[in-house]
Amino acid sequence: MAAKFNVNADLTAEGAAVDRMLTDLTPEQWSRPTPAPGWTVAHQVAHMAATFRLAALSAAAPAQFTALVSQLGPDFDANVEAALAEYVDDPPDKLLARWRAELDGAARALARLAPDHMVPWLVRPLPAAVLAAAGIMELVAHGQDIADAAGVPRELTDRIWHVADFGIRNWDFAYQLRGLPVPDVGFGFDLVAPSGEQWRFGPPGAAQRISGPAADFCLLITRRRHRDDLAVTATGADADGWLDIAQAYRGPAGPGRQPGQFVRTS
Repeated sequence: MAAKFNVNADLTAEGAAVDRMLTDLTPEQWSRPTPAPGWTVAHQVAHMAATFRLAALSAAAPAQFTALVSQLGPDFDANVEAALAEYVDDPPDKLLARWRAELDGAARALARLAPDHMVPWLVRPLPAAVLAAAGIMELVAHGQDIADAAGVPRELTDRIWHVADFGIRNWDFAYQLRGLPVPDVGFGFDLVAPSGEQWRFGPPGAAQRISGPAADFCLLITRRRHRDDLAVTATGADADGWLDIAQAYRGPAGPGRQPGQFVRTS
């Protein structure tokens, strides 16, 4: 399945999709609050700019990246706020230009590396292709917050395969971040792509299974929708419990979204 997707091309394409959405926003929309408490649209773009700056540094200058990360404190939220501060007060046109430059720099630096080339990252080294997939996850997640705040339509494509794969690879994050024991079971995943294609991950005969639209699944694991507002279902107690805590990224879970906050996907 992975062979049919080019993660570097898809990172660029997903970035272009978010860019088209941002280009049409008014100054008033840039200052609108998003579903993430305390964050406006500008905060979302600033966060992506800071993240892609780090990704470019990791891929192109790993020693500099390691030196920079070694200076970070133990407070994750404080580190995020410090990174945002470098961008968030820029006027929209300047912030948009800086975000474009940071994304382009990351995409180019990652594309120059072999997919399995290891690069340093915040928790542990990652293959370059996996860091590019994490970049797509950032675009999907924060792009959704922007769309929700600005009230603009958003249609996810089969590029979200990378997000689903990333979240499934890291399915145990949900437990580790909460200090919970990781079940000694393998989950199977049966997802329907936006194109209608069937995507299957995990052991084929697994008793614990997750099923549903891939778009809903990606909104779940990026914590952009509550499970009650999605058409994702579980078979087995462990799989059902996982839907309550599913998370594809390492940062604090935060409050997530509330049941009924968004119209349920059918």
